[in-house]
Order: sequence, then structure tokens, then C-alpha cells
Amino acid sequence: MSNGIRLALASLYGVSKSFKANTQPRSLWWSVPGWACACALLLFVATHAMQLSEERLLTQDAEHTALQYADFIAQIVPDLDRLFAHGELSAQAQEVLQRNTRLGDVFRYKLFDSNGQLLLTSDEIDSLKPLTATSTVQLVTQPHDTGNPYVSDIVLGGKNHIELADGRAKPDRPDLYSEAYVPLAGPDGILGVIEVYVDQSARQLRIASAFTRIVTTVIGLFLLGVLGLAWQIWQRQSDRRRDEEKIRYLAEHDVLSGALNRASFESVLVATARAAEVSGEGFAIHCIDLDRFKEINDTLGHSAGDEVLRGVASRLTALHRPGDVLARLGGDEFAILQAALNSPRDVEAHGRRIVKALSRPMDVAGNRVPCGASVGAACFGIDATEISDLLHKADLAMYRSKTSGRGRFSFYDETLDQELEERRLLSIDLRTALADEALSLHYQPLFDASGSDRAVGYEALMRWHHPVRGNVPPSVFIPLAEECGEIVALGTWAIKQACRDAAQWNDHARVAVNLSAAQFHADTADVVGIVENALSSTGLAPQRLELEITESLLISDPEKVLDSLNRLSGLGVRIAMDDFGTGYSSLSYLWRFPFNKVKIDRAFVNELESEGKVSLVVASIITLAHSLGMRVNAEGVETEQQRNALRELGCDELQGFLLGRPEPLDNDSENEQKAA
Repeated sequence: MSNGIRLALASLYGVSKSFKANTQPRSLWWSVPGWACACALLLFVATHAMQLSEERLLTQDAEHTALQYADFIAQIVPDLDRLFAHGELSAQAQEVLQRNTRLGDVFRYKLFDSNGQLLLTSDEIDSLKPLTATSTVQLVTQPHDTGNPYVSDIVLGGKNHIELADGRAKPDRPDLYSEAYVPLAGPDGILGVIEVYVDQSARQLRIASAFTRIVTTVIGLFLLGVLGLAWQIWQRQSDRRRDEEKIRYLAEHDVLSGALNRASFESVLVATARAAEVSGEGFAIHCIDLDRFKEINDTLGHSAGDEVLRGVASRLTALHRPGDVLARLGGDEFAILQAALNSPRDVEAHGRRIVKALSRPMDVAGNRVPCGASVGAACFGIDATEISDLLHKADLAMYRSKTSGRGRFSFYDETLDQELEERRLLSIDLRTALADEALSLHYQPLFDASGSDRAVGYEALMRWHHPVRGNVPPSVFIPLAEECGEIVALGTWAIKQACRDAAQWNDHARVAVNLSAAQFHADTADVVGIVENALSSTGLAPQRLELEITESLLISDPEKVLDSLNRLSGLGVRIAMDDFGTGYSSLSYLWRFPFNKVKIDRAFVNELESEGKVSLVVASIITLAHSLGMRVNAEGVETEQQRNALRELGCDELQGFLLGRPEPLDNDSENEQKAA
């Protein structure tokens, strides 16, 4: 790919992506530090909560153990009332207390009287010598001991007190233990308070193990949640990117063909032109218009037309060189940016390759569809430096190819602008002539072929005498009227003028008027209403008006055309098929549509004298038409031999320069003209 095209496409898509980056919502990944802080905070809170929960559980366990131990001591130790009331320790009490100093998780205790004075500890019990059965020992309290403050809370308020302690620095203590102050009750009430030392190392390990499992589970679930959230974020961003890419593709491409659309193509051209000014590389634009694409849509349907457009895009893409860009500008019109030019010969060679590639028929829905295209090209820097001018001139070159016979390639040259300006001015003059009724009708006689040489009718033919250009042929101003949207107004004028003229004739000759497809298909056209109005305003009898249509009119929306023709026939107007045999010549048209006459095209008449088979075809047409109750007219009769041959074949009407040329209506010699 050339550097200029690379720069152009990079510019186009770079701007698009930058715009997308500036307008899309912020990525959810920006909050990862926030998630980390949240996780740290959550971990801190969870750790603190576990510590509190652990302390609460250990406190509850120590209190429960101490209460059980106190109840146990109250039940099995004799003489407790003497111990707490008088400070006397009996031998029986000493024995029981020594034996139960260590029980379960309890490894030490202290006894306090109701005033909080320390009476006895398990260490002292262990150090006392055994007493005789009847002896006692008087316990001595410290004279200056103010008592334990927790005792009064327990004795007076019933509020136990538990303290957790770290024993790792004390050799005679477990790693973790509790000092639990609980009441020691007797039969008549609270005797005192016992401080129970509860070993909670094993309990703490069990709680820690349980919390570890819980934390592990929670962390696992949290990590799964984080992973799930991360996956959802990634999936959402991936979906958003895909949606953005799809939206961008739809905004920049033609969905049917896959080529760039007009707006994107013009953006590429602008960027390419800027790059070309820097790099000095040239490029060209090829405008491509399919030939007779409307006929494909009309005959095979729009789905077949869409298939043809896709096939055309595929063939054009196959011709691409590095850097070339394909676009569909609309309808059946495509364009190609041809990059990295060495000379105009490269443009011509590529244009001819396009024409050749599109000239091959396509297989669509089992039908061999003839294709073809007209191609025009203009070169940047040679024909134009502005993109709009370059596109316009490539389009003019394509128009030249189309008007020069189709299926060919043309370069732009300055005469095309002159021709376009001429057509523009001519279209303005045509509108003026139509408004001023400066157009006229010439009438060509239609003769009875029986031999009487009697004119049975006249065909109205439009003529335009331009005040400067002179006579402008119908082959020029009628297509021009179709291009500038005046064909319906032109046809309406012709119908009304022909009816007005025929109403003034002294005989009862018919007048034939040609109808265009636009008079049936245009949104603003009402051909039945126009004819009905013309007949009523001029007083012409409906059977004296004959309307001629071509076979091509019947192809597009035949049901609508059939309805209009039936309504016209219902008015009494005669319907004729013009140029029979040159179009699609579907015999179904003859019996489906209300035709009164068939006009054999002049192409058959011209070959009557030189080609024997033509007379067989003409004879078959005449026989078929007569069997369906239709009259037959032959156009273009220019020799006696042709007239005699058509008479022998049974033709009903003859028309041609041999019998009479189209002439204007002369009001001063009207009677003489009709008599002749």
C-alpha cells in the first residue's frame, strides 16, 4: 500500500478511534486501586471482627467453665460457710480443695470473702500440711488489704468479671488463659467469690482453626466474586468494543455490498488528497454505473438486484491493488479510488479491466443475468485538486460512457463540462417553452391498408423549435425532460393539445398519443384523471383517442399499469402496443392487457425485402393479433414493395414516409389537409 493511502486511512480511522476513546464511558479497570483499598479495608475489618468474636467466645467459655467449677466446689467442698464466714479451713475442706485444684481447663483458683478479702489460693492449699480430722487452720488476711474491687460487683450486682491473659512470659502459666471472677453460692446465699484460672490455649486454637476455615472460605468466595466481576467487566467491555466496531462499520460501510458508503469514501478521498500533497503520489477516481440495472430489478425482483450488487462488489474487490478503495455511492453506482499512479495509462488500463470484469453475465437464482457497466475516471492533480470537483468530473466521464453506447470507459475532458452546461441551459429553455406553450404537435397520418389510401387517424408527435438553436429533435428534449422532471407535464400538455386539435377536425379520424412510463409511475401523475379531464374539456369522443405504450412500460409494476389501462379502456379510449417485437415481447401481455391494436416496429418492416424469415414473423404477429381481436399497424413504410408485402400479409394500417410525413396542423388549410 502506498504511503499516501496509509496516511489517509490512518487519518480517517485514527480520528474515528480517538473520537470513540473520548466519548465512550470510562473503563471499569480504572477502579482497581479502589478495589485494592476496599479489599484491604475489608480484611482489616474482618480481622478486627474476628478478634472481637474470638475474645467474646473465649470470655463466654471462661465464664461458663468458671461457673461450672464454682458450682462443683460449692457442692463437694464441706465447711465452706465456716471458711468464708470465719476464715477457718477444715481438714475435709483442705483435702477436697487440694484434690480438685486442677480440674479440666481449670489450673488455679483464689477464694475471696464477701468483702473482697483474699482468703485462700490454690497455691497455698498445695503448700499446707495435711490437717488431722478434727483440726482446722485459721486463715489470715492482710491487714491493709482493701479487698478485690470485682468482688463487690459480683456480690452486690451479680456481674461476673472475666479477664484474658497472655501467659507466654510466665513459665507456670499456659500461653493463653482467663481469670474469671464468679460467685460461690451456698444454701443461704452467696458465700464469696472464686477467681478461676481457665487454660484457654486449646480452645483458642480450635476457635482460630474454625475462623481460619471461615476466612479461607470467605476469601475464596470473595476471590470468586472478584473473578466473576472481572470476567463480567471484561465481557462487558468486549461487548461494548464489538458494538462500537459494529456501529462504526455500519456508519462507514454500505451494508449490502460491504463497500464504504459515500460519506466515508469522501473522508478517505480528503485524507488521501492531503497525503498526496505531501508525498507527491497521484491517484484517480473511477465512477461506475451499472447498465440496465433497473431492468434486472423490474424483471427478476429486488432480491435478484441485491444479489447482482453483491456480485459486482465482489468482482470489483477482486481487481483491487494495494491501496485501492471501493465504495458504493448509492443505487447502482460504485466508485474506486485507484492509488499509486505512474501515468494516465494505468487509469485507462484499470478502467478497461473494470468494464471487462462486469461485462460477464452473473448467475442469480438460476438465471443467467447480463450485466455490464459504464466507467468514467478523473485524475487528482490533473483534472481537479478539490475532491468535490474530482468526483463531479469522474461522474461526467461516466455519463459520457453511458451516452456513448454503454459498456465502455471514458476519461474526463473539458468538453464534458461544456456539454453539461449546454444541457443545463437547454433544460431551463425547455421549462420556459413548456410554460409558454412554445412546443407544438406534428401529425403523421395512419392509412387504411385495404387499398383506399384513406387516412383513418393521425399520430401526434411533439416538436420543439428553439428560438436560437432551431429544431431540437425529440430524441434530445424528451430524455432531457425525464432528467429534469418535466416529462409528466410534457405528456399532460401533449394529451390535452392533441384532444383539442382532434376535436376541431371535420372528419372522425382518431388521434394517437404516446405515453411515457413516468405518466404511470410518478407519484404526482394520474394518467387516468389527465385523460378524463382532457376529454371532458375538449369534447372529444373517447373512441377517437388512442394511447400508445411500449412493452417496457409493462415490466415495472404491471399490476398498477394494468389497473390504469383497464380504467382508460373503461372510458372508451383505445389502447395500442407500440414497437411490438423489439422489447421483451411477452405474449402474456397481449391477453392480460386491454389492447385494441398492435404496432409492428419499423425494424421488421425494414427487413421485409431482404430477409425472408421476417415476413414469417410479421405474418405470425398479424395472425395472432387478429385472433385476439386486435388491429395491426406497421410503422416505417418507405417503399412500395414494403406496402404491397404488408397488404398481402393482412396488415390493417400503414404508416411511414412513403404515405405521409409528420406535418404541423395548419388552421388555414385544415379541411384541405384532411381531404388529402
